[in-house]
Amino acid sequence: MKETVLPNDLFISPQGDDTLSGTSPEISGNDGPVRTLERARSILRMRKYRGEMLGPTTVWLRGGRYQLDRPFVLTHKDSGPVTFAAYRDEQPVLSGGINVGNWEETRVEGKSMWTADVSGILKKFGPFRQLFVNGRRCERPRLPKQGYYKIKEIPISPVETNPHKVKDRFVCEQGHIQNWRNLQDVEIVVLHYWVDDRMPVERFDESTNLVTCSKPSRMSFVDGAGAGNSRYYVENVFEALSEPGEWYLDKQECRLYYLPRTGEVRNSCECIITVIPQLVLLKGDAAQHKRVEFLTFRGVHFEHTDWVQPFTTRQAAPVVPGVYSMQSAHNCTVEKCTFQRIGWYAIDMLEGCHGNRIIGNTLRDMGGGGIKINGADAWQPVEKQTGGNVITDNHIYDGGKVYYTSAGIAVMHSHSNTIAHNHIHDLFYTGISLGWVWGYWPSVTRDNIVEKNHIHDLGKGVINDMGGIYTLGIQPGTVVRNNLIHDIEKHSYGGWAVYLDEGSSYIVVENNICYNCSSQPFHLHFGRENILRNNIWAFGREGTIAISRGVRCRWEEKGAFDDGRGGKSLTFERNIVITDGQPAFVGAMDDPTGGLETKSIFSDLNLFWDVNGQSIFHVNAGHGAVGREGAQKVFEWDAWVAAGNDRHSHIGDPGCRDIAGRKFELASNSPACEIGFERFDMSDVGVREENLL
Repeated sequence: MKETVLPNDLFISPQGDDTLSGTSPEISGNDGPVRTLERARSILRMRKYRGEMLGPTTVWLRGGRYQLDRPFVLTHKDSGPVTFAAYRDEQPVLSGGINVGNWEETRVEGKSMWTADVSGILKKFGPFRQLFVNGRRCERPRLPKQGYYKIKEIPISPVETNPHKVKDRFVCEQGHIQNWRNLQDVEIVVLHYWVDDRMPVERFDESTNLVTCSKPSRMSFVDGAGAGNSRYYVENVFEALSEPGEWYLDKQECRLYYLPRTGEVRNSCECIITVIPQLVLLKGDAAQHKRVEFLTFRGVHFEHTDWVQPFTTRQAAPVVPGVYSMQSAHNCTVEKCTFQRIGWYAIDMLEGCHGNRIIGNTLRDMGGGGIKINGADAWQPVEKQTGGNVITDNHIYDGGKVYYTSAGIAVMHSHSNTIAHNHIHDLFYTGISLGWVWGYWPSVTRDNIVEKNHIHDLGKGVINDMGGIYTLGIQPGTVVRNNLIHDIEKHSYGGWAVYLDEGSSYIVVENNICYNCSSQPFHLHFGRENILRNNIWAFGREGTIAISRGVRCRWEEKGAFDDGRGGKSLTFERNIVITDGQPAFVGAMDDPTGGLETKSIFSDLNLFWDVNGQSIFHVNAGHGAVGREGAQKVFEWDAWVAAGNDRHSHIGDPGCRDIAGRKFELASNSPACEIGFERFDMSDVGVREENLL
């Protein structure tokens, strides 16, 4: 595509020269592209100082690899309108990695390996944690090679009484851990509840099999929901270097080991180690009202960044930064860029970010998640709040390679954002997360619109307690509509399509299609005055609509006052509920206050159908209960209606086009029309063709 080049535009090329003018795409005399982003930034600052910025400026990046040894920083001094864009159809790559050459061949334990001296790299950058060969992610050696070990025992000292408070040591099974080479470089990766922990080994006692770690786990060593002690694996073990594509850095020897894959030829491969974790920083100062404004990156590739382990993390990996990070940025854009082979989140917006646009990007092969948005909470200065951003038409997938609990899009303390037409899949945790206040305490998260997103294949049986779309806290004005969500697979509990967690309130969920969930398509932990209407909920392995606790749950502890007016957790109307022998409603999953007889749900004008023609029923039951067996209480349909529920609801085949093929378009004579169900168009869910990269 031929680009329009204006007289004040600049050019950068990996073959450029910072002594040139930067005003031409080709070198000719003293004219030609500069070589670095920093030089282009200096030229623009000088023009601004001299009053020579004559309008919008584009900095054209010629194709090739730009090796960064530190992040490229833009401040309020660099505000535009300025665009950093790929020149024509070329592919500029901003890389935080270094290509390793001069491999030698050696044999270790009978295996032919490549080794390289990396002393110079370690002296300049310190240890690195990722290697990519010919564009493919390589893994540090782990044990077991497949699956997980299980913690055998939690030791308690004479002064301790509660094993759940022991978080820095455990007893392993015989042989699972040994006094390996460079033991302090070995990491225990624990997967439990809704978090993952990386815990470096401090010491190991072979006589007792006691493992002591230098960093504690965030949570107790319990897998979650009665599943026993935590699963774990051991990573970065030199003695486990046995499979093609594995590598090991011996920091003491300053030597890199790599076991090549079939077909890889020594010193003919691109072998890139990652040395910096971030590539571009937009750094404004909200408190000083120094904003970064009107900057755009378009068509640029961001690749090869390292990861550094934070002290602790939690659900959605909130402390993991972005490779492209924005602080006090206004009206800035990231458009049609690619982020891949990275160690952290791809993009994050921090405090004071407003009016920014993240549109049409591809985010893949990520150590963390896709996009994270967070600003000041309700107790902090309003100028540090973040909101009004647009996140649309992004393809986000293949993440959580390091931080399993990373989300596709995580909106924490932020309001008035539009999150639409994104395609999110193949993550180990939640697709879109909204809110960061547990319970009914004041929250700035409100008025977010989440629509037309296609979210699927999450969890993969690794993590618990996740949702295709997940919410927290009171969120008036937030609407979740016209999303297609399916195939959510938990580990031991909690695989939901739409999950309204602690205190989620005043949220409208409408016109969504949700199916194939390992728990239920919908789950409310506790909250009040939510509306679910005109959705299709189908094929939950443990039921369809779940509520754990009622609206009155834990008022004082969770920041609310029981004024005696009661209220509902949710209104459920004009929905289609499709089951396959499972209960339609599942109540009291965690607490009797969520029992269906407490009438925390108002349900009417819905259409229910069991594909095998079985009767519709509801239960009070715990996590993991299936069917009538194990239920605390069963509500048969006639008794349910006699108690005042679903008086105008129907039971009948909704007439979906291909129920076995999960095609839910309704026949013209569908009985859903009798309950007022309104058809909605899902043909443009996900990334729109005009916004594809």
